[in-house]
Amino acid sequence: MRKSLEKAQRIVIKIGTSSLIYPNGTINLAGIDQLAFVLTDLANRGKEILLVSSGAIGVGMNKLGLKNRPTSIPEQQAVAAVGQAELMNIYNHRFLTYSQITAQILLTRDIVEYPESRKNVTNTLNQLLKKGIIPIINENDTVSVEEMDHQTKFGDNDQLSAIVAQITAADLLIMLSDIDGFYSANPSVDQQAILYHTVHEITPEICKQAGDKGSEFGTGGMISKLSAAQRILEADSAMVLANGEKPQVIFDILAGAEIGTLFCNANTFERL
Repeated sequence: MRKSLEKAQRIVIKIGTSSLIYPNGTINLAGIDQLAFVLTDLANRGKEILLVSSGAIGVGMNKLGLKNRPTSIPEQQAVAAVGQAELMNIYNHRFLTYSQITAQILLTRDIVEYPESRKNVTNTLNQLLKKGIIPIINENDTVSVEEMDHQTKFGDNDQLSAIVAQITAADLLIMLSDIDGFYSANPSVDQQAILYHTVHEITPEICKQAGDKGSEFGTGGMISKLSAAQRILEADSAMVLANGEKPQVIFDILAGAEIGTLFCNANTFERL
């Protein structure tokens, strides 16, 4: 079954903050360089690649010398503004090393909920892919809010990556995180935890096995990844959740190696 993943043409890669920022708060430059190399090589093979990248607040905290994540929304938004500029500067530098052009796309939830703006952003993404450009997508953290009468946040980039996969009709979402896949329990505290290699349905029992806390420098958690997987299953696409410590794992995933957890419907691979 997994061998069919190599047929995926349009691929969304989601990289989490934990794969971009070391536990001590400094930037994982080696990981970013490897990611740029891998995605450029895939683009050179003729694949259409979209990168959904977290890390704006984490990079901003590093640049401003902050040890703890700000608690107020204005502070977080200011740190994100600093971090997003620095993050794109790093990405541009590393991708240009491999002669790959990138573009920045910042989104809020209302953009994809309103038909006209959703059409516009979809057209933009399609044109970038047509020109061989890799869009680097993030939530616009400097303006996103979550209030009763005006919700513009996606919640986290797990959801954003699944939505990007939906609106671009991507064949595959590869979600790189700080865990090897989806387990029956937290493997760091339960040695009996079992790694699920394939999941065809997000059931209440599956959801109960997920935690809900992200890292100090990012947001989200396993329950968020399951929610994203549910979107992917509803779109009859496929998603692989794997450890992003070494981005070259993407090559192995596309080669059909049994890495991480594959979320897919039974008939998904008939479409690829």
